[in-house]
Amino acid sequence: MFNFPKNPLRRRLVQSAAISLCTLGALGAAQAQQAWPTAKPIRIVVGFAPGGTTDAMARVVAQSLGDALGQSVIVDNKPGASGNLAASEVIRATPDGYTFLIAPTSFETANPFLFKQTLAPAKELTPVAGVGRSQMYLVVKPQSTFKDAKELVAFARANPDKLSYASAGAGTPPHLAGELFKKVTGIAATHIPYRGAAPALNDVMGNQADFVFDPGIAFQHVRAGKVRMLAVAGTQRSSFFPDVPTLAEQGFKGTELDIWFGMWAPNGVPAEVSARMAQEIAKALTQANTKTRYEALGAEAVGLDNAAFRTLLTNEAKMLSSLIKEAQINLE
Repeated sequence: MFNFPKNPLRRRLVQSAAISLCTLGALGAAQAQQAWPTAKPIRIVVGFAPGGTTDAMARVVAQSLGDALGQSVIVDNKPGASGNLAASEVIRATPDGYTFLIAPTSFETANPFLFKQTLAPAKELTPVAGVGRSQMYLVVKPQSTFKDAKELVAFARANPDKLSYASAGAGTPPHLAGELFKKVTGIAATHIPYRGAAPALNDVMGNQADFVFDPGIAFQHVRAGKVRMLAVAGTQRSSFFPDVPTLAEQGFKGTELDIWFGMWAPNGVPAEVSARMAQEIAKALTQANTKTRYEALGAEAVGLDNAAFRTLLTNEAKMLSSLIKEAQINLE
């Protein structure tokens, strides 16, 4: 309540000041309640260098989001510590709807069990939605005589540690897929880690390793006959190679491991903002241009809504934490 003075002149001055204050307050409230996003560009942080699958997906999604939201959406690459550096930055960000993370799910479902780290992504970040998937494929060297996964497993069981498999590096999804395959089938095979999926595939093509779980970069080499694909290590057949059966179809259930990618926000971000982002991501993944650009990465423009994404993260973390512990994989 204002206590206006009895002097007419002073009363008018005080009334004028009070009206000004109320007007400014109303303007401030209106500006605070402006429809998101209007204040500044939206930043998507990516924990890997430009040019990789995660970065490429993020840029496709960013372009579609920018068009849909009428606001600039930029990709900010913060490579380091298997994605943990980027995650740390988003965890510390103001939860105002202008900073998000796009990453493979493994940064939440595998990294905490591979590294002695202080990060707890499952508690410190809020899942928004799934933004795409890459399947993994059991690919063998050109000199291999195996016609299918069953023949490979039969040979490996009869000849422990005679076979070797390449991977993109210790603790990467292709390595974890190989360990899961060994666990389910009961075979023993020597792991040869490389610094990336490309050099791992190159040595399989050069007959230096027997097989690899390829994350989708071998397609042209499979079609050219430089390597052979025996199975899909996913929950369903690949749209790229519909005639290739899954490992489960060949009798090895429990070997399914896809590489999912998703978006996270800092804890505390308004629920309506996360919901809008999930909605626009779902729309973006239906666009022909998005599908085409994903296919060039060997990936699929399939998404997961918030509930399905959370379920995936929970189930994948349970499975991978057990696998990592049993296989005694420690990266520090």
